[in-house]
Amino acid sequence: MNAFDMGLYWLGTALVVAGAIYACVVLYVVLKSPRGPDVPSARVGVSGHPQPVSVLKPLCGAEPRLYENLRSFCVQAYPDYELIFGVRDNEDPAIDVVRRLRAEFPQLDIALVINSRLYGSNPKVSNLINMLPRARYGWFVLADSDISVPADYLTRVVAPLADSDVGIVTCLYHGVAGRGFWSRMGRLFIDDWFVPSVRLAHAFGSTRFSFGSTIAMRREVLVSIGGFEALRDTLADDFWLGELTRQKSLRTVLSDLLVATEVSDVGFSTLWARELRWLRIIRSIAPLGFIPTCLCFTTPVVLLGLALAPGVPNGILALLGLGSRALLYFSRPEFKHATPLWRELLLIPLRDALLLLEWAVALTGWQVKWRGAVLHSRGKGTASRY
Repeated sequence: MNAFDMGLYWLGTALVVAGAIYACVVLYVVLKSPRGPDVPSARVGVSGHPQPVSVLKPLCGAEPRLYENLRSFCVQAYPDYELIFGVRDNEDPAIDVVRRLRAEFPQLDIALVINSRLYGSNPKVSNLINMLPRARYGWFVLADSDISVPADYLTRVVAPLADSDVGIVTCLYHGVAGRGFWSRMGRLFIDDWFVPSVRLAHAFGSTRFSFGSTIAMRREVLVSIGGFEALRDTLADDFWLGELTRQKSLRTVLSDLLVATEVSDVGFSTLWARELRWLRIIRSIAPLGFIPTCLCFTTPVVLLGLALAPGVPNGILALLGLGSRALLYFSRPEFKHATPLWRELLLIPLRDALLLLEWAVALTGWQVKWRGAVLHSRGKGTASRY
Protein backbone atom coordinates (compact mmCIF):
# COMPACT_ATOMS: atom_id res chain seq x y z
CA MET A 1 0.00 0.00 0.00
CA ASN A 2 1.53 3.29 -1.15
CA ALA A 3 1.40 6.54 0.79
CA PHE A 4 -1.68 7.82 -1.06
CA ASP A 5 -3.64 4.62 -0.44
CA MET A 6 -2.53 4.65 3.19
CA GLY A 7 -3.75 8.22 3.55
CA LEU A 8 -7.15 7.28 2.12
CA TYR A 9 -7.35 4.31 4.47
CA TRP A 10 -6.66 6.38 7.55
CA LEU A 11 -9.08 9.06 6.35
CA GLY A 12 -11.77 6.41 5.94
CA THR A 13 -11.04 4.97 9.37
CA ALA A 14 -11.27 8.43 10.92
CA LEU A 15 -14.66 8.98 9.28
CA VAL A 16 -16.01 5.65 10.49
CA VAL A 17 -14.74 6.21 14.03
CA ALA A 18 -15.99 9.81 14.25
CA GLY A 19 -19.39 9.03 12.73
CA ALA A 20 -19.94 5.98 14.94
CA ILE A 21 -18.83 7.72 18.14
CA TYR A 22 -21.07 10.69 17.45
CA ALA A 23 -24.10 8.48 16.77
CA CYS A 24 -23.55 6.45 19.95
CA VAL A 25 -22.93 9.44 22.20
CA VAL A 26 -25.85 11.48 20.89
CA LEU A 27 -28.19 8.48 21.28
CA TYR A 28 -27.09 8.13 24.91
CA VAL A 29 -27.58 11.85 25.58
CA VAL A 30 -31.03 11.94 23.98
CA LEU A 31 -32.23 8.86 25.87
CA LYS A 32 -30.95 10.37 29.13
CA SER A 33 -32.52 13.77 28.51
CA PRO A 34 -35.34 14.81 30.86
CA ARG A 35 -38.84 14.07 29.63
CA GLY A 36 -40.73 16.81 31.42
CA PRO A 37 -40.51 16.29 35.21
CA ASP A 38 -42.40 18.55 37.55
CA VAL A 39 -40.94 21.99 38.11
CA PRO A 40 -41.79 24.58 40.79
CA SER A 41 -44.24 27.35 40.08
CA ALA A 42 -42.92 30.83 39.39
CA ARG A 43 -43.53 32.30 42.82
CA VAL A 44 -41.93 35.64 43.55
CA GLY A 45 -43.10 38.99 44.76
CA VAL A 46 -45.71 40.01 47.31
CA SER A 47 -47.65 37.22 49.04
CA GLY A 48 -45.89 34.59 46.97
CA HIS A 49 -48.16 35.10 43.95
CA PRO A 50 -46.82 34.16 40.52
CA GLN A 51 -45.45 37.08 38.58
CA PRO A 52 -47.76 38.34 35.81
CA VAL A 53 -46.40 37.68 32.33
CA SER A 54 -46.66 39.48 28.97
CA VAL A 55 -46.60 37.02 26.06
CA LEU A 56 -45.41 38.63 22.82
CA LYS A 57 -46.35 36.87 19.57
CA PRO A 58 -45.17 38.49 16.31
CA LEU A 59 -47.29 37.28 13.37
CA CYS A 60 -46.95 37.36 9.60
CA GLY A 61 -49.49 35.72 7.33
CA ALA A 62 -51.89 32.80 7.56
CA GLU A 63 -49.52 29.99 8.43
CA PRO A 64 -50.76 26.37 8.61
CA ARG A 65 -52.60 25.64 11.87
CA LEU A 66 -52.13 29.22 13.04
CA TYR A 67 -55.40 29.19 14.96
CA GLU A 68 -54.60 25.95 16.78
CA ASN A 69 -51.08 27.12 17.65
CA LEU A 70 -52.18 30.52 18.97
CA ARG A 71 -55.10 28.97 20.82
CA SER A 72 -52.71 26.84 22.88
CA PHE A 73 -51.48 30.11 24.44
CA CYS A 74 -55.05 31.05 25.37
CA VAL A 75 -55.67 28.01 27.59
CA GLN A 76 -52.71 28.36 29.95
CA ALA A 77 -53.08 27.23 33.56
CA TYR A 78 -51.49 30.46 34.73
CA PRO A 79 -53.34 33.02 36.84
CA ASP A 80 -52.21 36.34 35.36
CA TYR A 81 -50.93 36.88 31.85
CA GLU A 82 -51.66 38.91 28.75
CA LEU A 83 -51.29 38.04 25.08
CA ILE A 84 -49.95 40.64 22.65
CA PHE A 85 -50.09 39.85 18.96
CA GLY A 86 -48.36 42.06 16.42
CA VAL A 87 -48.62 42.42 12.63
CA ARG A 88 -47.17 44.94 10.21
CA ASP A 89 -49.96 45.03 7.61
CA ASN A 90 -53.61 46.00 7.99
CA GLU A 91 -54.50 43.28 5.48
CA ASP A 92 -52.56 40.51 7.18
CA PRO A 93 -54.83 37.41 7.35
CA ALA A 94 -53.47 36.62 10.83
CA ILE A 95 -55.66 39.49 12.10
CA ASP A 96 -58.80 37.42 11.54
CA VAL A 97 -57.34 34.60 13.65
CA VAL A 98 -56.63 37.02 16.52
CA ARG A 99 -60.18 38.39 16.31
CA ARG A 100 -61.54 34.85 16.44
CA LEU A 101 -59.53 34.17 19.59
CA ARG A 102 -60.73 37.41 21.18
CA ALA A 103 -64.32 36.34 20.60
CA GLU A 104 -63.66 32.85 21.93
CA PHE A 105 -61.79 34.02 25.05
CA PRO A 106 -63.36 37.33 26.11
CA GLN A 107 -61.99 36.90 29.66
CA LEU A 108 -58.39 37.05 28.42
CA ASP A 109 -56.39 40.21 27.95
CA ILE A 110 -55.62 39.89 24.22
CA ALA A 111 -54.11 42.87 22.43
CA LEU A 112 -53.49 43.34 18.72
CA VAL A 113 -50.84 45.82 17.57
CA ILE A 114 -50.85 46.80 13.89
CA ASN A 115 -47.84 48.93 13.00
CA SER A 116 -45.83 48.96 9.77
CA ARG A 117 -42.91 51.02 11.06
CA LEU A 118 -39.49 49.52 10.30
CA TYR A 119 -36.42 50.04 12.50
CA GLY A 120 -33.87 47.97 10.59
CA SER A 121 -33.51 45.06 8.23
CA ASN A 122 -35.25 42.48 10.46
CA PRO A 123 -39.06 42.85 10.18
CA LYS A 124 -39.73 40.51 13.11
CA VAL A 125 -37.63 42.68 15.43
CA SER A 126 -39.46 45.78 14.18
CA ASN A 127 -42.70 44.02 15.03
CA LEU A 128 -41.46 43.33 18.57
CA ILE A 129 -40.34 46.95 19.01
CA ASN A 130 -43.81 48.10 17.97
CA MET A 131 -45.48 45.64 20.35
CA LEU A 132 -43.38 46.32 23.43
CA PRO A 133 -45.12 49.58 24.57
CA ARG A 134 -48.34 47.58 24.97
CA ALA A 135 -46.72 45.10 27.40
CA ARG A 136 -47.76 45.91 30.97
CA TYR A 137 -45.72 43.39 32.95
CA GLY A 138 -42.12 42.95 33.98
CA TRP A 139 -41.71 39.36 32.78
CA PHE A 140 -41.86 38.56 29.06
CA VAL A 141 -42.27 35.40 27.03
CA LEU A 142 -41.54 35.60 23.28
CA ALA A 143 -42.65 32.75 21.05
CA ASP A 144 -42.85 32.33 17.28
CA SER A 145 -46.22 32.01 15.60
CA ASP A 146 -45.76 28.37 14.54
CA ILE A 147 -45.31 27.09 18.10
CA SER A 148 -47.90 25.13 20.09
CA VAL A 149 -47.57 24.50 23.82
CA PRO A 150 -49.16 22.51 26.67
CA ALA A 151 -51.35 24.12 29.32
CA ASP A 152 -48.56 24.25 31.92
CA TYR A 153 -46.16 25.97 29.51
CA LEU A 154 -46.04 29.39 31.17
CA THR A 155 -45.69 27.95 34.66
CA ARG A 156 -42.69 25.92 33.62
CA VAL A 157 -40.79 28.32 31.39
CA VAL A 158 -40.95 31.39 33.66
CA ALA A 159 -40.08 29.58 36.89
CA PRO A 160 -36.25 30.01 36.50
CA LEU A 161 -36.66 33.80 36.12
CA ALA A 162 -37.07 34.01 39.89
CA ASP A 163 -33.26 33.64 40.06
CA SER A 164 -31.60 37.00 39.49
CA ASP A 165 -28.62 35.46 37.70
CA VAL A 166 -30.81 34.02 34.93
CA GLY A 167 -30.84 36.05 31.72
CA ILE A 168 -33.18 34.01 29.55
CA VAL A 169 -35.05 30.73 29.55
CA THR A 170 -35.43 28.96 26.23
CA CYS A 171 -37.06 25.76 24.92
CA LEU A 172 -36.16 23.16 22.37
CA TYR A 173 -38.90 21.97 20.05
CA HIS A 174 -39.97 18.95 18.05
CA GLY A 175 -41.41 19.02 14.56
CA VAL A 176 -45.05 18.36 13.70
CA ALA A 177 -45.19 17.29 10.08
CA GLY A 178 -48.04 18.09 7.75
CA ARG A 179 -48.99 15.85 4.88
CA GLY A 180 -46.43 14.88 2.32
CA PHE A 181 -42.91 13.57 2.01
CA TRP A 182 -41.08 16.92 2.21
CA SER A 183 -42.87 17.90 5.39
CA ARG A 184 -41.67 14.68 7.00
CA MET A 185 -38.13 15.35 5.81
CA GLY A 186 -38.31 18.81 7.34
CA ARG A 187 -39.43 17.38 10.63
CA LEU A 188 -36.46 15.01 10.63
CA PHE A 189 -34.10 17.96 10.16
CA ILE A 190 -35.34 19.19 13.52
CA ASP A 191 -35.89 15.93 15.41
CA ASP A 192 -32.97 13.85 14.16
CA TRP A 193 -30.25 16.46 13.76
CA PHE A 194 -30.92 19.86 15.29
CA VAL A 195 -32.40 18.83 18.64
CA PRO A 196 -29.89 16.00 19.30
CA SER A 197 -26.95 18.26 18.44
CA VAL A 198 -28.17 20.91 20.90
CA ARG A 199 -28.73 18.31 23.60
CA LEU A 200 -25.21 17.00 23.05
CA ALA A 201 -23.70 20.49 23.29
CA HIS A 202 -25.74 21.15 26.44
CA ALA A 203 -24.60 17.87 27.99
CA PHE A 204 -21.01 19.04 27.57
CA GLY A 205 -21.76 22.33 29.32
CA SER A 206 -22.62 24.72 26.48
CA THR A 207 -25.48 27.18 26.86
CA ARG A 208 -24.64 29.29 23.83
CA PHE A 209 -28.08 29.08 22.28
CA SER A 210 -31.57 30.53 22.43
CA PHE A 211 -34.51 29.69 20.22
CA GLY A 212 -37.47 31.61 18.83
CA SER A 213 -39.70 28.79 20.03
CA THR A 214 -39.50 30.37 23.49
CA ILE A 215 -37.49 33.11 25.14
CA ALA A 216 -38.53 34.11 28.66
CA MET A 217 -36.82 37.09 30.29
CA ARG A 218 -37.30 39.98 32.70
CA ARG A 219 -37.86 43.53 31.50
CA GLU A 220 -34.78 44.89 33.27
CA VAL A 221 -32.59 42.37 31.44
CA LEU A 222 -33.98 43.47 28.08
CA VAL A 223 -33.33 47.10 28.98
CA SER A 224 -29.77 46.31 30.07
CA ILE A 225 -28.82 44.92 26.64
CA GLY A 226 -30.28 47.89 24.74
CA GLY A 227 -33.79 46.58 24.16
CA PHE A 228 -35.02 44.99 20.96
CA GLU A 229 -33.39 47.89 19.10
CA ALA A 230 -30.03 46.19 19.62
CA LEU A 231 -31.28 43.36 17.36
CA ARG A 232 -32.80 45.37 14.53
CA ASP A 233 -30.08 44.48 11.99
CA THR A 234 -29.47 40.90 13.11
CA LEU A 235 -30.70 37.87 11.21
CA ALA A 236 -30.59 35.31 14.05
CA ASP A 237 -32.33 37.66 16.49
CA ASP A 238 -33.25 34.84 18.90
CA PHE A 239 -29.63 33.71 19.23
CA TRP A 240 -28.28 37.24 19.67
CA LEU A 241 -30.93 38.08 22.25
CA GLY A 242 -29.49 35.28 24.36
CA GLU A 243 -25.89 36.12 23.48
CA LEU A 244 -26.25 39.71 24.64
CA THR A 245 -27.59 38.54 28.00
CA ARG A 246 -24.72 36.06 28.34
CA GLN A 247 -22.30 38.93 27.74
CA LYS A 248 -23.82 40.46 30.88
CA SER A 249 -22.72 37.32 32.79
CA LEU A 250 -26.29 36.09 33.06
CA ARG A 251 -27.20 32.42 32.71
CA THR A 252 -29.16 30.81 29.89
CA VAL A 253 -31.50 28.07 31.11
CA LEU A 254 -32.63 25.33 28.73
CA SER A 255 -36.08 24.30 29.91
CA ASP A 256 -36.94 20.61 30.12
CA LEU A 257 -40.14 21.41 28.21
CA LEU A 258 -40.20 20.46 24.54
CA VAL A 259 -42.70 22.55 22.57
CA ALA A 260 -43.99 21.78 19.08
CA THR A 261 -43.40 23.58 15.79
CA GLU A 262 -45.25 23.19 12.51
CA VAL A 263 -43.29 21.87 9.53
CA SER A 264 -45.32 22.70 6.45
CA ASP A 265 -42.91 22.29 3.54
CA VAL A 266 -44.93 21.31 0.48
CA GLY A 267 -42.01 20.78 -1.89
CA PHE A 268 -38.28 20.45 -2.19
CA SER A 269 -37.68 24.13 -2.96
CA THR A 270 -39.27 25.43 0.25
CA LEU A 271 -37.48 22.78 2.33
CA TRP A 272 -34.13 23.57 0.70
CA ALA A 273 -34.46 27.34 1.16
CA ARG A 274 -35.45 27.07 4.83
CA GLU A 275 -32.79 24.55 5.82
CA LEU A 276 -30.04 26.29 3.83
CA ARG A 277 -30.98 29.51 5.63
CA TRP A 278 -30.67 27.81 9.02
CA LEU A 279 -27.33 26.22 8.15
CA ARG A 280 -25.83 29.47 6.85
CA ILE A 281 -27.01 31.30 9.95
CA ILE A 282 -25.38 28.62 12.12
CA ARG A 283 -22.23 29.02 10.05
CA SER A 284 -22.27 32.79 10.55
CA ILE A 285 -22.58 32.35 14.32
CA ALA A 286 -19.84 29.71 14.66
CA PRO A 287 -17.81 29.55 11.43
CA LEU A 288 -15.09 27.25 12.78
CA GLY A 289 -17.48 25.00 14.65
CA PHE A 290 -19.62 24.60 11.55
CA ILE A 291 -16.93 22.70 9.63
CA PRO A 292 -16.94 19.47 11.69
CA THR A 293 -20.75 19.32 11.83
CA CYS A 294 -20.58 17.18 8.70
CA LEU A 295 -19.55 14.31 10.99
CA CYS A 296 -23.04 14.46 12.52
CA PHE A 297 -24.62 13.14 9.29
CA THR A 298 -24.01 9.55 10.24
CA THR A 299 -25.11 7.47 7.26
CA PRO A 300 -23.08 9.02 4.40
CA VAL A 301 -20.07 9.71 6.64
CA VAL A 302 -19.84 6.15 7.94
CA LEU A 303 -20.50 4.54 4.55
CA LEU A 304 -17.95 6.76 2.83
CA GLY A 305 -15.42 5.90 5.52
CA LEU A 306 -16.10 2.20 5.14
CA ALA A 307 -15.69 2.44 1.36
CA LEU A 308 -12.28 4.09 1.83
CA ALA A 309 -11.19 1.75 4.61
CA PRO A 310 -12.94 -1.63 4.34
CA GLY A 311 -12.28 -4.30 6.93
CA VAL A 312 -13.81 -6.14 9.85
CA PRO A 313 -13.00 -3.60 12.62
CA ASN A 314 -14.36 -0.69 10.60
CA GLY A 315 -17.33 -2.79 9.54
CA ILE A 316 -18.23 -3.44 13.17
CA LEU A 317 -17.89 0.24 14.01
CA ALA A 318 -20.00 1.17 11.00
CA LEU A 319 -22.78 -1.21 12.08
CA LEU A 320 -22.63 0.24 15.59
CA GLY A 321 -22.95 3.78 14.23
CA LEU A 322 -25.75 2.95 11.79
CA GLY A 323 -27.59 1.00 14.47
CA SER A 324 -27.36 3.92 16.89
CA ARG A 325 -28.61 6.24 14.17
CA ALA A 326 -31.61 4.00 13.56
CA LEU A 327 -32.35 3.75 17.29
CA LEU A 328 -32.26 7.55 17.53
CA TYR A 329 -34.83 7.74 14.75
CA PHE A 330 -37.13 5.18 16.35
CA SER A 331 -36.75 6.46 19.92
CA ARG A 332 -39.77 8.75 19.63
CA PRO A 333 -43.11 7.38 20.92
CA GLU A 334 -45.04 8.10 17.69
CA PHE A 335 -43.37 5.12 16.05
CA LYS A 336 -45.47 2.69 18.05
CA HIS A 337 -47.91 2.83 15.15
CA ALA A 338 -45.60 3.84 12.34
CA THR A 339 -45.75 2.99 8.66
CA PRO A 340 -43.94 -0.16 7.45
CA LEU A 341 -40.44 -0.48 8.85
CA TRP A 342 -38.67 -0.50 5.50
CA ARG A 343 -40.18 2.87 4.56
CA GLU A 344 -39.03 4.40 7.81
CA LEU A 345 -35.54 2.97 7.45
CA LEU A 346 -35.26 4.40 3.94
CA LEU A 347 -35.82 7.92 5.26
CA ILE A 348 -32.68 7.79 7.43
CA PRO A 349 -30.04 7.69 4.65
CA LEU A 350 -32.09 10.09 2.51
CA ARG A 351 -32.29 12.63 5.33
CA ASP A 352 -28.61 12.33 6.21
CA ALA A 353 -27.50 12.58 2.59
CA LEU A 354 -29.59 15.69 2.00
CA LEU A 355 -28.16 17.26 5.15
CA LEU A 356 -24.63 16.61 3.92
CA LEU A 357 -25.44 18.19 0.58
CA GLU A 358 -26.99 21.24 2.26
CA TRP A 359 -23.96 21.54 4.54
CA ALA A 360 -21.64 21.57 1.52
CA VAL A 361 -23.72 24.20 -0.29
CA ALA A 362 -23.90 26.31 2.90
CA LEU A 363 -20.10 26.64 2.70
CA THR A 364 -20.27 28.28 -0.74
CA GLY A 365 -21.99 31.56 0.16
CA TRP A 366 -23.83 33.73 2.67
CA GLN A 367 -27.11 34.56 0.95
CA VAL A 368 -30.34 33.46 2.63
CA LYS A 369 -33.98 33.89 1.64
CA TRP A 370 -36.37 34.99 4.35
CA ARG A 371 -39.87 36.53 4.19
CA GLY A 372 -39.47 37.30 0.50
CA ALA A 373 -36.13 39.10 0.89
CA VAL A 374 -32.60 38.01 0.03
CA LEU A 375 -30.30 38.77 2.95
CA HIS A 376 -26.61 38.41 3.77
CA SER A 377 -25.84 36.33 6.87
CA ARG A 378 -22.11 36.93 7.14
CA GLY A 379 -20.57 38.50 10.24
CA LYS A 380 -22.41 38.00 13.54
CA GLY A 381 -25.69 37.40 11.78
CA THR A 382 -26.02 40.84 10.25
CA ALA A 383 -29.10 40.94 8.04
CA SER A 384 -28.11 43.37 5.31
CA ARG A 385 -30.37 43.37 2.26
CA TYR A 386 -29.08 42.87 -1.27
